[in-house]
Amino acid sequence: MKKIKKLSLPEVISMAVGTMIGASIFSIFGLGAKIAGKDLPEAFLLSGIYALAVAYSYAILGSKIISNAGPVAFILKGIGDNVITGALSILMWLSYVISISLFAKGFTGYFLPLIHVGLTPLSSGIVETLLILFFMSLNFFGSKTVGRAELYIVLVKLSILLVFILGGFLSIKWNTVAPVFDKVHTNGLLNASVIFFLSYMGFGLITNASENIKNPEKNVPRALFISIVFVMIFYILISLVTLGNLPLPDVLKAQENALAIAAKPFLGNFGFLLITFGALFSISSALNATIFGGANIAYSLAKDGELPESYERKLWFKSTEGLYVTAGLGLLAALFLNLSAIAILTSTIFTVIYIFVLISHTKLSKQYGGKKIIIIFNLVILLVVFAALMKYQWVTQKTAFYTSIIVFLSALLFEYLYRKIRGRAIKQKEQVKL
Repeated sequence: MKKIKKLSLPEVISMAVGTMIGASIFSIFGLGAKIAGKDLPEAFLLSGIYALAVAYSYAILGSKIISNAGPVAFILKGIGDNVITGALSILMWLSYVISISLFAKGFTGYFLPLIHVGLTPLSSGIVETLLILFFMSLNFFGSKTVGRAELYIVLVKLSILLVFILGGFLSIKWNTVAPVFDKVHTNGLLNASVIFFLSYMGFGLITNASENIKNPEKNVPRALFISIVFVMIFYILISLVTLGNLPLPDVLKAQENALAIAAKPFLGNFGFLLITFGALFSISSALNATIFGGANIAYSLAKDGELPESYERKLWFKSTEGLYVTAGLGLLAALFLNLSAIAILTSTIFTVIYIFVLISHTKLSKQYGGKKIIIIFNLVILLVVFAALMKYQWVTQKTAFYTSIIVFLSALLFEYLYRKIRGRAIKQKEQVKL
């Protein structure tokens, strides 16, 4: 078998940063502004702190348990192979499925205004369907080139957003971004922070590719912390520029393509087009990576209990139906769930996975390292985040609340029945470094 080229530290950081910055910031920025108001920069800061709390365990476990199964490998080591572990592997796959729907809705929000078509359920549904079908069909063509170009894709995305930041920073009206910490605004800040948690979730790709990283013992922790801090700074600057140049009511009115509208005051129509094309480019690359990469790898783990030994694209589709099932479910979620419900559900699923990673780390801390008091403190933070997410769903969107419950119970039931009928077990070849 052809030897896989190992990823360098800059390449791993670009992979994580490229996933975090781009699709999520374009897709749900308007939603965050609606919830947090002028406290949006603080919401990004707080959600970044949540991500760093998780990254502490990811860095320690990821530097010792070298496995492309990422969090599932950590959980498998910590609590063993059981129904919960299997259900979490299914949830990891479902998180990619829901992400597909998030990206499809984000793309539609920027594309339809560009061609001067109103955002209606019919027009949105048509674009979402065609978009997902298009990227699914790329499986049969030259998708390998897209994977090799990821570093350049990231540079283009960051360059566009850097123009946005530099162009608007000098014209910020600082009184419009001064934080307000009364009860109502603080509540909005906290709610937005738990939803924006999903904007940092791309850091998990680092541990999901640890077998293919040069010197993972050192580079996995470095890549995790560097990428999260870099993204946190970028997010805060983007939110400051947006709210500092565009009145909050106008941001809320342009919820679907808020960043493009925010660029108009200081960059004119050029800025609108630049950010719009940047959003379409960013979301497309993230959607491509999600459909062809993580979703199908996670599907293999959920279905067969193991990952391919190689990360070569040709081996990702050993379970051909994974492509169609993943894309099909992603399309259904895009058509029948709104953007807010999708964002909340994605954050909730990832938070549950993170909670079990931290629980596993408490059991493995003596063997693999890490201060137990810090792990427990971080675990409490994640439990509070999960409780806040569920409360927010119950208060604002009971459909999302019930959907989350159904998803969790279905994963457990499916895993239980699958083990009874097929006798499957989670297996993962890994390199353990002590």
